[in-house]
Amino acid sequence: MLADDAAVTGAANGIPRAVAILLGLAGAVVVVFGLAASRTVVTPVFFALVLTICAHPVRRGLERRGVPSGLATGSAILAVFALLAGFVTALIVALAQFTTLLPQYAPEIQAAAANLGDRLEQLGIGAEQAQVIVDGLEPSRAIELVTALLGGVAGIVFSLVVVLTLLILMAMDAAYSPAILRQIHPRRPALVDALVAYTANVRRYMVVTTALGVAQGVLNWIALLVLQVPGALLWGLLSFICSFIPNIGYFIAIVPPLVFGFLSGGWPTVVAVIVVYGLVNAVVQSIVQPKVVGGAVRLSETITFVSVLFWALVLGPFGAILAVPLTLLVRTVLLDADPALRWWRPATGDLDETKLIAAEMAAERKADRASRSERRREERRSRP
Repeated sequence: MLADDAAVTGAANGIPRAVAILLGLAGAVVVVFGLAASRTVVTPVFFALVLTICAHPVRRGLERRGVPSGLATGSAILAVFALLAGFVTALIVALAQFTTLLPQYAPEIQAAAANLGDRLEQLGIGAEQAQVIVDGLEPSRAIELVTALLGGVAGIVFSLVVVLTLLILMAMDAAYSPAILRQIHPRRPALVDALVAYTANVRRYMVVTTALGVAQGVLNWIALLVLQVPGALLWGLLSFICSFIPNIGYFIAIVPPLVFGFLSGGWPTVVAVIVVYGLVNAVVQSIVQPKVVGGAVRLSETITFVSVLFWALVLGPFGAILAVPLTLLVRTVLLDADPALRWWRPATGDLDETKLIAAEMAAERKADRASRSERRREERRSRP
């Protein structure tokens, strides 16, 4: 019935379906290029929005305990900013240690790169191509990359200042959001309900993922310390960051400790790192996180994976980290806010919506059968 209503609505608008699809795709392309061009603004704004959503219950909790509204807002903002500042400080310290650690293993890395070049030539790859690959593995290249990251620390600090400013402004504006939503609800109830559900789902997903990411990073850090893998703190922080990247974050996080584990302890250390990371990832992301997050996400694995690649292309590394909240926002605006398009939700992975639609269709069929039976009884009674 919903599909028929949507088709009737499209026909009533006088726009052919093919034209409507092309116009929609053209508009999507314009929006995507606009987001990519303004990523330096869009990324911190959306990041501040997610932080504001996550910190909102803290402010409300303080207000319920009698804390003045301004003091409660400031306390929540300072707590969030203190966590961000602590994380950035730890990251800077870890990267600084890495720049002093890498030269110690420069001979081993060069020898491994030369061995790799010989193996590639034996496999039939040309000497020039093999040399290009070997040159890319030079320790100096890695030092240049880390130096570039450290050189961007000033930019990170500036972004933190922007995020803090946005947090203050958004937290102040959030005090008026309930009244605004109450005014909109009579005219757009589906939109208001979708936005409220979005904030609750994003809050649950981000808080749970952060807590489990901290646990995952600490466990990996302790394990790497026991295995005496160099740069354990940096790889623990990398594991925490990659916990926000579904599906592929694990593979990104495990590569550096495998390399330095091989350089420091050989193949036994490599096997131990694989076992530890595999167990921690299986327990945290495959068992604990789905049970705790529950239905907050409701995205299929394919859409989740594609969303990571898509938002990383549009907004850079932060896009991969915020891929799930961004995809949920798109679904909220395009599908959840429009009851006529609700039948699309099962295609995104919402199995509960599939059951609900199936139940509604079964109820409609039952009502149709009852109506037909009633008509037949009326016809029999009307016969002479």
